[in-house]
Amino acid sequence: MDLASRRRDSLFGTRVTYSPKVFIPLTKLCRDRCGYCTFAESPRTAESPYLTPGEVLAIAEQGAAAGCHEALFTLGEAPELRYPAAAAWLAEHGHTTTVGYLAEMAALVLTETGLLPHANAGALGRDELASLRTSCASQGMMIESLRPDLAAHRGAPDKDPARRLFTLDAAGRLDIAFTTGILVGIGETEADRVEALEAIAASHRAHGHVQEVIVQNFLPKPGTAMRDAAPASHEEHLRAIALARLVLPDDVHLQAPPNLSEPDELAGLLAAGIDDWGGVSPITADHVNPERPWPSLEMLRAATEAAGHELAPRLTIYPEFAARPEQWLDPAVRFPVLDRADADLLGRDDPGALWPERHQDATNVGTGAEVVQIGRRSTAWFSGSGVDPVPVGRSAGAIAGRVREVLDGVRLGQDPGAEELEALFAARGREVGAVAAAADEIRRRVVGDEVTFVVNRNINYTNVCTYKCTFCGFSKGPLSLNLRGAPYLLTLEDIADRSEEAAGLGATEVCLQGGIHPSFDGNFYVEVAQAVHDRVPGMHIHGFTALEVLEGSRRLDEPLESYLLRLKAAGLRSLPGTAAEILDDEIRAVLCPDKVTTEEWLEVHRVAHSVGLRSNVTMMFGSVERPRHWVTHLLRTRELQRETGGFTEFVGLPFVHMAAPIYLKRGARRGPTWRETVLVHAIARIAYADDIEHVQASWVKLGRVGAQQLLAAGVDDLGGTLMDENISRAAGASHGQGLTPDDLADIAREAGRPLRQRTTLYGEVARVPEAVG
Repeated sequence: MDLASRRRDSLFGTRVTYSPKVFIPLTKLCRDRCGYCTFAESPRTAESPYLTPGEVLAIAEQGAAAGCHEALFTLGEAPELRYPAAAAWLAEHGHTTTVGYLAEMAALVLTETGLLPHANAGALGRDELASLRTSCASQGMMIESLRPDLAAHRGAPDKDPARRLFTLDAAGRLDIAFTTGILVGIGETEADRVEALEAIAASHRAHGHVQEVIVQNFLPKPGTAMRDAAPASHEEHLRAIALARLVLPDDVHLQAPPNLSEPDELAGLLAAGIDDWGGVSPITADHVNPERPWPSLEMLRAATEAAGHELAPRLTIYPEFAARPEQWLDPAVRFPVLDRADADLLGRDDPGALWPERHQDATNVGTGAEVVQIGRRSTAWFSGSGVDPVPVGRSAGAIAGRVREVLDGVRLGQDPGAEELEALFAARGREVGAVAAAADEIRRRVVGDEVTFVVNRNINYTNVCTYKCTFCGFSKGPLSLNLRGAPYLLTLEDIADRSEEAAGLGATEVCLQGGIHPSFDGNFYVEVAQAVHDRVPGMHIHGFTALEVLEGSRRLDEPLESYLLRLKAAGLRSLPGTAAEILDDEIRAVLCPDKVTTEEWLEVHRVAHSVGLRSNVTMMFGSVERPRHWVTHLLRTRELQRETGGFTEFVGLPFVHMAAPIYLKRGARRGPTWRETVLVHAIARIAYADDIEHVQASWVKLGRVGAQQLLAAGVDDLGGTLMDENISRAAGASHGQGLTPDDLADIAREAGRPLRQRTTLYGEVARVPEAVG
């Protein structure tokens, strides 16, 4: 056990997963008669041979509403071959086999609820497995044992060892992420268990498809042939688990059903080497073991944390397989998996229902088709959704493992690198609180307790853009005229008028950003800055992304340094860090393939800093990237800051998915989870520390409650009041267009922090700029 648990820790760290699921017993009729089974019934005792589509959907909808991710279909094997009533029922419903009906029901659940089906249909042929692959994210079948003479399997033709091994290998040849396992205590020896485990390992080495192995302990049940047999002892079960961990390849996960052990035995299962608790349902019984209720999630979490581990929900398909959807998932299942995944490709962990968002003609987004959202509203938190996030990581408690090692090093003054930052982004449970607390310690040391904000106005001077950023719900091209309202272009007089109006309302900054209009030459941006400066000379002009600056200089064929000096002479004082998205060209190729590259973005800011213009760092996160890409972004900008010292703050921008074309085309996640949002801000504070003093929360995307929570995770700035913010709203955000200083004061006060109005560059506000003439 010691060897097995140490191996588990070296492979999976402190994370222990479980799958929040709903259990759908499609049919309890079965042609097999196993000596330990109470699941199977006969037509005489079953209310109906099969659940109807309405009954299936009702169970699945309960699961979706309860926050489940998996729909586990369990059923007897080929009852139509034994019972005429089963064959007749299937014929009445347009099917000849149970597997055919199962495929239809899995597709129904996937489409209507978004739950990811997992089919546990027993020993199947190649064509049957292939038919289920089109609607199931994963499949499974227990090997149980390869011993051919077990009394438990008399009268069970589908438990023939050769038949089970054929199914296991066939699933591998079809690239199906597969769950299998052994049953401990049904008359087999320890040598028999090792034989079965080695057979599973051999099949996985050949095909790479076994995602998890279940080591299940036998418990006798009244009314079965084995009712008087002795149960598998706890020690025997632990030995089998430890053997499995040592025999199986490193990339195979290991689970033991928690409801088949007593509460005080859960610690032993962890100590024997499991890294997963399997499927746990908040609403349905374990229909195979109905006498053994599921432990509560609180009980599982307590047992997991007591052993020094952290609990995390997962999908029915494990991250290693979800990361290669083109191999392991049918095209029809790929987006539903992505839609429920977090950045680690585990299950989204924000509480609440997660319904599929349906769109009319979603595949035609950007070609003139109007997008119409229909269906139920999800109640989980999303960036810009208007739903307040549930706090995470409030109480750190005692943690162990890699996250603790990294945080201890940070407190000792060590400079975290890529490996350390990636370890922090893997934080779960209490570890999130520990990361947030460490970030807040750094915030307190670097800038104190003061919360700052700037009174500003956004002026988005055009929404017409020649670029094709796949995430943008604001810009318009000629093929998207019906998608996001009418195109517009403000005149220089309009921009100056809005700047003057902003000054009259107390603004000290105007933020100028817009699309790349095809009619612009590079002088347009100079003229905009000059118009604002002439009208309101004291107004801080914070404007023009790296894309706008680079495009302007290119259209004039003017060196970047010369162009930036002309902008500065016209009144520009700082650049926003937008257009950064993720500073990793692998991700930029998906999000903004024709936009500035990582090196170009960095070079624009490098040159801007060299001519005396400050700027900030933004990062849009939660669409298609993974945590390693966040780390690349943080480290590249930290490197530039150490070279130039020109960045004033980091601003995390959670991806708003609702009207983003890449999401409507089923190519991105639903933005970050709240846990990820907390970690991005906290880890940015840890990564930058003294290099970039300020970390800002974007209340537009987070909401007031979200912004307030981040003040306990390293954040010291609430950004601007943002009169006329349009970009986030165009993407679907519902948090409004502006907050007053009193609103921001309320946020700070609720966090127990003082509030100070600042200038754009974090100075004291001496006076509000006045308009000329």
